[in-house]
Amino acid sequence: MLGYVLIREALRIANLCAGQALFSCRIRTVTGDPVTASDGTVIAADAQDWEGAQGFDLLVLCAGPDPLGHLPMGLRGFLHRAEAAGATLAGLDHGALILARLGMLDGREAVLPPDPERSYPAVALSRRTHVFDRDRLTSTGGLAAAEALLDWIARARSPALAAQTGEAMAIGRVADNSRRQRLPDSTDPVMQKMQSIMAAHLHDPMPLPRIAAELEMSLKQLRLRCDKALRKTPMQIYLDLRLKRAAQLVEDTALSVSEIAAATGFASPSAFTRSYRSHFGKPPRAERADRKRQAKPKAAKLRRLKAQAGPTTWAEDSQATRPTVAAPTASTTG
Repeated sequence: MLGYVLIREALRIANLCAGQALFSCRIRTVTGDPVTASDGTVIAADAQDWEGAQGFDLLVLCAGPDPLGHLPMGLRGFLHRAEAAGATLAGLDHGALILARLGMLDGREAVLPPDPERSYPAVALSRRTHVFDRDRLTSTGGLAAAEALLDWIARARSPALAAQTGEAMAIGRVADNSRRQRLPDSTDPVMQKMQSIMAAHLHDPMPLPRIAAELEMSLKQLRLRCDKALRKTPMQIYLDLRLKRAAQLVEDTALSVSEIAAATGFASPSAFTRSYRSHFGKPPRAERADRKRQAKPKAAKLRRLKAQAGPTTWAEDSQATRPTVAAPTASTTG
């Protein structure tokens, strides 16, 4: 649900930043009826069929767990018609599995959650939080959905608008993809799959026994495998990933400590602060304060340069972007 909400909010704020309605959003659901998200929110559909695939710039598939058991008959044709008309196809979290199952990620790099039923050898699996490969956009859930949408705005409209939107959302600048969260290196395919599962569940950590079950091994076997490959326990690896993500949010966003704690799966801000201090040597507030102090001289220099150069503006293409659609494709969207 968080990814869906952030997509809608990013489009709304982008319109405010641009001073005009560049983006609109239309919703379709599996049956055409309203769907209930995991938090109880009811989302109504704007259309009851799978016609009218032309006219979209971006189609976003939002889905909860087990989306493949709810695919409507008309979805494949709808996506192919939209693709032929020039739309980018996107999948958030489990929504990306729908694109993979339909063969629409073949030959591309993509972010995919684990699929217990099959593998996808034609897809180049990425360990980043989101990937934009030509006309396909895939991401993990949570805040990564907003980052993915900002990346799309930067390409579809302008980097300046994406940056303004990110600042207004307190997400900060759109980081270069090379700086995005990467997982610890390991040539062990089981470790790679485990890390991908963990990375997809940073805001709501998956219990280790369930991760072991996803990997078709016992928890004891998983611990031995982690120790052999990375010299760490599964819990340590999971915590490292969560804290690395937290450090990125401390550096790149204006989110509060409480919000960062929630986004990275900590039970309370105090528990998050203790773990952060133990891992990085200082609490998150001190880390942020240090970075602000370091940034002040650079900001002052930039203001002087701008004053010398005179006022600057960024230009938007006068042609309005066509509507964007977010389409929940399962009975729940959370």
